Amino acid sequence: MTVRTEKSGPVWTVIHSRPNDRNAMDPASADALVAALQSFDADAAADVAVLWGEGGAFCAGWDLKYASSLKGDKPLASLDFPIDGGKPPRGPLGPTRLELSKPVIAAMEGPAVAGGMELALWCDLRVMAESAYIGVYCRRWGIPLLDGGTVRLPRLVGQGRALEIILTGRKVTAEECYRIGACERLAPHGKAREVAEQLAREIARFPQACVRSDRMSVYRQHGLPVRKALETEWQTSIDVVTVEGISGAGRFGSGKGRHGDYTDIH
Repeated sequence: MTVRTEKSGPVWTVIHSRPNDRNAMDPASADALVAALQSFDADAAADVAVLWGEGGAFCAGWDLKYASSLKGDKPLASLDFPIDGGKPPRGPLGPTRLELSKPVIAAMEGPAVAGGMELALWCDLRVMAESAYIGVYCRRWGIPLLDGGTVRLPRLVGQGRALEIILTGRKVTAEECYRIGACERLAPHGKAREVAEQLAREIARFPQACVRSDRMSVYRQHGLPVRKALETEWQTSIDVVTVEGISGAGRFGSGKGRHGDYTDIH
């Protein structure tokens, strides 16, 4: 089995394990990863997922040995977006077309290159070991970005920086990723999973309807005029005030959480 899940309370760590292939993604792994993350999203006991590649590599991209075996004029027709706008099939890297309701954190060791970079960009947050790196290494072989790289990277780092990274295919270190906004936290070598799981526990402590509402509002505002984005934020969030906000205000009124204290909020 190339994908397994380890659970610690509300934090699930989804592990991709093809270490002999640097966790390159073949179809079986892509299917298994989609299933694992859909299971996480559907489980009421799960709040935050960590995605980690076992064996020192996050993901070396699409399995080129598999890609070289493809035949015919349209070898990836089974992954085409439907013409009628219906639900798309999985992406070549698996979950890159899923729209989950809960946050996923990439825990990145070693290479997250080509499609592996795209998989990391699909996640909500990225924790990179200081020795980790991204890069459009598929530039060398004439394989384009197929799983959201040209969409998500510019949204994180800006169009000019994204184009320079995409067109040159160069290695981008963890330090540079952190500096330009392609990752949110750095970790010592070998500690990306540990730091990502700690971050997941930090997020899981909070009232989750509010966490999920704010997360969704961030995604829904992309490309909208300010007025429409504000309306969307309101419509996404207003019911949460009834579900969680009023009771939370009552806990604050009883003396919890004063002066920015996060230690006792329940």
